Amino acid sequence: MLYSIILPTYNERDNLPLITQFLHDTFASAKLNYEIVVVDDSSPDNTLAVAQDLQSIFGGTNNAHFKIVSRKGKLGLGSAYAAGLKASTGDRIILMDADLSHHPKFIPQMIDVMDNTNNRTKVDIVSGTRYRRGGGVAGWDTFRKLTSCGANFLATFLLSTGGASDLTGSFRLYERRAIERILPQVQSKGYAFQMEILVRAQKEGLRIGEVPITFVDRIYGESKLGANEIVLYLKGLLQLFFTT
Repeated sequence: MLYSIILPTYNERDNLPLITQFLHDTFASAKLNYEIVVVDDSSPDNTLAVAQDLQSIFGGTNNAHFKIVSRKGKLGLGSAYAAGLKASTGDRIILMDADLSHHPKFIPQMIDVMDNTNNRTKVDIVSGTRYRRGGGVAGWDTFRKLTSCGANFLATFLLSTGGASDLTGSFRLYERRAIERILPQVQSKGYAFQMEILVRAQKEGLRIGEVPITFVDRIYGESKLGANEIVLYLKGLLQLFFTT
């Protein structure tokens, strides 16, 4: 079994070495095969050069453990996932942030949830959740907490997502066939993208499991959340409400 971790990056030169080391340590400790796929959108802070250095360290034979997709311009999260998926070879796909908000220590628990289900309750997606008992956030101010909780409440109230508790989170483990089935259908941009994945999964009859995680605010770099992202999310939510 090979696990592909897709890391979209934009100005993550300080975080990428740390998340790479954490991923390596996690998978080596669990004795699991993995590959990291970095999808960089022409980061002006030279994230690409850092990725190339890491590739020489962690790539192994023919860079099998560390792949790089370099794109011209900031082309968006959804297309970054699609590009990473195309470059990957894993049986299962992990989507997560490169900014250390998602700690790899939760990945073995996510794998256990996917593995320890019988055929009747087999899950196709395991989502890290901040909103189940045992989950939470660290380092957020009150505004950020209210924004996140409000966005998640609106989504769970308006949309059918099979009981998923964290619709806007992006730390997830997928069976490859599941993400390949859903991704081409997703039209939303920004933070609504993650929400639409679970909506489409529910409509396709895919099963979703969850693992409580602690989301930690980034240490290096700046958050991508701003007024434009909030407006884009609300537009995406309304569009899904009326079209799904």
